[in-house]
Amino acid sequence: MTTKRSRSKPHLAAVLEDRVTAVVESVLRGRGWVPHVLAYHGYGAPGWVRVMGRVLLSRPAAREGAHEARQGAVRGWRSFATAPVAEAVVDVEIAGRVHRVRTDRGGYVDAVVHCDLEPGRHEIRMSVEGSEAVPAPVVVVGPGTEHGLVSDIDDTVMVTSLPRPLIAAWNTFVLHEQARNVVPGMAPLYREIVVRQPDTPVVYLSTGAFNVAPTLARFLERHGYPEGPMLLTDWGPTNTGWFRSGREHKRAALRRLARELPHVRWLLVGDDGQHDPEIYAEFAREHPDKVRGIAIRQLTLGEQVLAHGTPGPLPDDHGPEESPVPQVRAPDGTALGQGLRELGLL
Repeated sequence: MTTKRSRSKPHLAAVLEDRVTAVVESVLRGRGWVPHVLAYHGYGAPGWVRVMGRVLLSRPAAREGAHEARQGAVRGWRSFATAPVAEAVVDVEIAGRVHRVRTDRGGYVDAVVHCDLEPGRHEIRMSVEGSEAVPAPVVVVGPGTEHGLVSDIDDTVMVTSLPRPLIAAWNTFVLHEQARNVVPGMAPLYREIVVRQPDTPVVYLSTGAFNVAPTLARFLERHGYPEGPMLLTDWGPTNTGWFRSGREHKRAALRRLARELPHVRWLLVGDDGQHDPEIYAEFAREHPDKVRGIAIRQLTLGEQVLAHGTPGPLPDDHGPEESPVPQVRAPDGTALGQGLRELGLL
């Protein structure tokens, strides 16, 4: 998701996708479909906020109940059956002032808007083409905030058996969202962190697609996780190729948080089923002053096999000694919490 155009020649995959999107949009608009905004949780600091969302087409009759529909349970595949609107003008109302931003080729809004909000939680509003404005929560991180939490989602807060392709496809496109399993003890751990430091920003960082952001938000709320922005990816081709790099997405997101919120030291929470140990340790080596510690959930033998086909952590997981910051590993949130207390991180 980006508001900047690539200067290089777009990849064939992106060109084909854009042509298909344009045809679909033309046909649906001809049938009376109209744009609406799907707003995502944003964040910022005094003087600016990062606004995120997506503009999609829907039937006029469906718009009135769109919010209610997003609160209900849906099949995963329905999240991907969307018709995005590229280059749409979106009005963002913040503290009584309207700012205008544009969607990218995938219909996404990802823009930094200059504004004057006090530290804390706020609600902004987003609308497109005269549609009814929809609310979007944002958290403004104050200059006195010292601690933050970055959490992976898949196999860290909920079990989805990613990234093995067939299992991932089943969980993403078919499985009912209420059938996803919560990782024991993680929600109480996150709530305890926030209770101890009420101004702690919680950021969920995943290689999952923004298409499933509403599903993930409902899951987190239903199981008592603290709310916070989700930094996900755009599902589909890019200007440089057919697929996106999940690892590069996470690396870029962590570096951006370090730039934008330089006074915050993060507790990084992930699992050993993908590349979290490697990515987190690398970030800690690059920015040791930005990381308080690392907490890694250890997958069970069965989860490891489902996650990447081998009965153990990935080869690039070199262990705690590779990280310059305190690190704890345990199979669930309760044990991770105990380890964090022993290290003085909780």
